[in-house]
Order: sequence, then C-alpha cells, then structure tokens
Amino acid sequence: MAKPVVEKDRVVIRFAGDSGDGMQLTGDRFTNATAVLGNDLATLPDFPAEIRAPAGTVHGVSAFQIQFASEDITTPGDHPDVLVAMNPAALKAELKLMRPGATIIVNEDAFTQRNLERAGYTSNPLTDGSLDGYQVYPVPMTSITVRAVEELGLSRKEAERAKNMFALGLVSWMFGRPVEVTLRWLERKFGDKPQIYDANVAAFKAGYNFGETTELFAQRYEVRPAPVEPGTYRNISGAAALAWGLLAAAERSGLRLFYASYQITPASELLHELSRLKNFGVITLQAEDEIAAAGMALGASFAGDLGVTGTSGPGMDLKAETLGLAVALELPLVVVDVQRAGPSTGMPTKTEQSDLLLALFGRHGESPMPVVAARSPAHCFDVALEAVRIAIEYRTPVILLADTFLANSSEPWRIPDVEELPRIDPDFATGPNAGQEFLPYLRDERLRRPWAVPGTPGLRHRIGGLEKDEAGQISYDPENHQRMTEIRAAKVARIAEEIPPLEVDDPDGDAEVLVLGWGSSYGAIRAAARRVREQGRKVATAHLVHLNPFPRNTGDVVRRYPKVLIPEMNMGQLALLIRARYLVDARTVAKVKGLPFFAGELEETIVKVMEE
Repeated sequence: MAKPVVEKDRVVIRFAGDSGDGMQLTGDRFTNATAVLGNDLATLPDFPAEIRAPAGTVHGVSAFQIQFASEDITTPGDHPDVLVAMNPAALKAELKLMRPGATIIVNEDAFTQRNLERAGYTSNPLTDGSLDGYQVYPVPMTSITVRAVEELGLSRKEAERAKNMFALGLVSWMFGRPVEVTLRWLERKFGDKPQIYDANVAAFKAGYNFGETTELFAQRYEVRPAPVEPGTYRNISGAAALAWGLLAAAERSGLRLFYASYQITPASELLHELSRLKNFGVITLQAEDEIAAAGMALGASFAGDLGVTGTSGPGMDLKAETLGLAVALELPLVVVDVQRAGPSTGMPTKTEQSDLLLALFGRHGESPMPVVAARSPAHCFDVALEAVRIAIEYRTPVILLADTFLANSSEPWRIPDVEELPRIDPDFATGPNAGQEFLPYLRDERLRRPWAVPGTPGLRHRIGGLEKDEAGQISYDPENHQRMTEIRAAKVARIAEEIPPLEVDDPDGDAEVLVLGWGSSYGAIRAAARRVREQGRKVATAHLVHLNPFPRNTGDVVRRYPKVLIPEMNMGQLALLIRARYLVDARTVAKVKGLPFFAGELEETIVKVMEE
C-alpha cells in the first residue's frame, strides 16, 4: 500500500557524521537531485579543519545543510527540520541547531558504549528520554548496508563505507528525490570499479527500499518545483561561479587567463576548478608560496595576459608588497580573497568577513585599490566579470572578496548567453602617444595609463616600483610624487561614475530602519526583512557590491534613515567606514562564530531596534 504524501513549502535537512563518513558527498548528491526537480535551494557545507579528526569525537563532525523550497529562498535555513546523524558525536554536535519537534534519523548501530563515551555521553540519548521533544527514528544503517553488499565479497570495513549511500537512499525516498540522478553519478564515478559501484548502488537502493517498506516511516513528503524565469539552470557553488566568471571575462576581453596560487583553505577549490578548464586555454600554476603566486600573476599582466591570483586572509598578508607594486605599475590584476576566520591560522574551514579593512588599507604608502564583494554563490560569476572589467579598463589591481560560506555553498544559477555578456576592451597601446615618443604614464580622460605589451615595436618603456614621471623616469621630485599620488587616488575614485547607484529595497519609502550589508549577509538580510514585513513592520535594505569606491549615492541613502543597522561577520568594519565617511550613527550587528548569519537572529535584532 502506497504511503501518504504530505506537501511542504520548504524543508531544511542536515546530514552529519564523522569527517570520513562522506557527509559532504551525501549532501552534494542530494542537492543535485533536488536541483533536477526544480526546487529553489541553498546549501551550507560545514566541516572540521582537521583532515581526519579522531573518529567519533564531536570536534571531528562534518555536516552538510540544505534548504529546498517551492518558492524563492535566500539562505540554507536557520534550524533544520530533519537531522541525519551517523553517530553519537554527530547527534551531540548538531542537536542544538534543531527546532523543537524536528525529525532525527540516527544510525542506531553506531550508538555503542565506546562511541557514546567518545562523544562525551554518560548515557544513551536514544533511551534516556533526552530526545523526547523530537521525532526520533533509529535505523540500523550499518548492519543493513553490510547485508545488502555481502554477496560482493567486500570486507566489513569496505562494506561499511557505503552506509552514507544508504542514508542518501532513505532520505531520497522520504522527499521524493529522483534515483536516476544518483545512479548515473555512481556509474560515472565508479563505473571502472565494478565492485565499488555495485556496493554503492546496492546500499543506495537498500536505503530507498527501507523507507518504502518499513513501518517505521508512515509517510513521505513532497516539495513542488519553484517558479523561475525561463532558461537553462544548473546548481553551482561559489568557487565554480568564480572560476567560470573569470573564464567568461577572459573570453570577453580576448585575453588568456593565467591563474597562480598557493594552496590554502578555503581558496584552493578555485584553483581546482580553474585547473579543470585547461581545454579553454586557462593556465593554472600552483606556486611555491603566496609571494611567488602574486608575482607570477602580475608578471602575466605585464606580458599582456589576464593575471589572477587567489588566496585567503593569511595569504593576503604575504601578497601585500606585490599588490603595492601593482598599484605603482598600474597594471590589471585580480586578487580573489576567500575570507576565513582569523587571526593567524584561526579557524581555516569556518567563514568570516574580517578582511575588509585589510583589502582597503593593508599596504604601505598611499595605495588605493578597487574592492568588490560577492553576495551569493551565483553572484560570484557576475562579480568576477566586474572585477576583471575594472582591472582592465582602469589599469589597476582589484580585490574580489568572497568567503568560505559563499565558496562552498551552492544555489540554482541561470546559465547566461555568453554573447550577451559585455565586451571588455584591453585597448592595448599600438604606437607612440606623444609625437614620436611613447610615454608609459601619459593619462587619458579616465586617468589611466596605456597598457603596452613588451615587444610591441616602438613602445619600449620603463616602469617599476620607484616613483616616476610620465616618461617612466625615476623621480624624487616632491611635486611629482604629490601629483602622481593624487592621480592614482583620483583614478580609483572616478570608478564611482561608472558603477550603478546603491539600490534600496523600501516598498513604501518611509521605513525608519535601513539594514545595510555587504558580502554573504545578503541572503539572511533579505529573508529577515521579509519576515519583519510579514509582521506589518517597515524596514528598508541595501547591499553594497562595490566597497571602494562606494556608489555615489551611498551617503544619501544612509542619511535618509533614522536608524542604520550593518550586519557583519566581523566586529564592525563596514560600520566604521560608514560612520567615518558619512557621519551617521550606524550600528554594528557583529557575528564572529565561524557561521553565517541566520535570518531569525537578524529578524530579532531588527524588531528590537524598532521597539527601542
């Protein structure tokens, strides 16, 4: 007899287990199947810094959260509706996130006395009543998986590795995810290893069939597809969107993309993504250190290529001297900073937005640089295009700020028509620009100097890190240094004339509170504002993509509202800038827990400020 189907508008699921249990893979496969069904979705991978933490311990738990819905959503959800816990440590680590009455599916086989002690339990939570406020479903995942694959000749240890596929199959049944998507992926992944392929398929089907046949689960759930604009969509992570945005920018500018970086969490995934694009002419190089990577990328720009380097906060420290050189040379260079929690090594796999002031001022001397920030995984594509456009058209290094949350999480993305993307003109110098002479620092109407590729006939010139005059001659003249410093600053400031104004979402135009954000707080701010408005209250929102220079109307926007709230995953860096530049009493909503903002906590803060 078919089990009844309950329709839901949205669901939040969190998979959790040991870092070797394959929870990131499980979540990723569930996400892809969800994308195929057409649900709107947002994800939050959450994993430990240790490559392999002690098995069964709380600090070694790896988790993956996804919210999927039949309507537009902007966050991976505040509190999960469903937790899949593969062992006691996973249950203990994640239980505090669960809403009252949530569904908890546990791998019953893992709740041995030894595992309970490793997780810090003094009694078994499955039997001591501590989970009475939840719907708990103990499932012997390990033993069923072992029985499902016993005919394949695998050792017990090898068989147990497939238990994450059992969990995926069970949850896929529960929420009506298509099995073909996962089966096709397993064939591509393990088709050349028949024994491993058969084991994973058997475990996946065992989980799916268990949900269908057991009396433990009385019903399943359906989340209808979300309405979207016509087009071709795919699920995309922030790291992939950055890589493809850089590639698209190279294509639209007619330049070869050269990417150099040193391996560092969480920026390494960008190197991995770009290295897969060598068939499109992308050159990637894993350098021996951060300083070398920055120098190589700047050298590529000097040679007429699109030079890009990527890193995280500690690497930005090391690249500072080369960035100062790029400012002096006035060459295009894009630096991607995937921010993480600091200082020092900090929490390398946890998210933070604490590099804003570093990006703006983290170099010696007067060395202004444009700074842009991505606001969502899909937006990483657009902001990569914008960073390259500014770098090329203004002959300047540009810092692109992302963060761990954006790089690792994913959402549906409408694939654009490449021919509709804007052209980016390198406008290389082709001949003398001052009579019979070529002056490498002679400015045009945008205050930019010519980009002359070495070896071009008639364009022999000298540039370098020392101060120079229009002819490229080294100059210690105080008046010239004053003039060149002011010109470099004015060139960056002029970018504000060509970027869009700061858009404000204020439906009635008379809100008393403005919530101003930047970076990955975008989704949580939108969701919180939606909830506040559903209460009949009025709140305005605005989000900055260009952080240096600010859009020209930024001052008008922030002065328009009696109260300005700025949520940041730092101690108030943007708020410091807004207060100093525009003399408004902007309040910081600070969060430095290594986690993104939740819509609920912002909603609570906004309402509290309104009621003061």
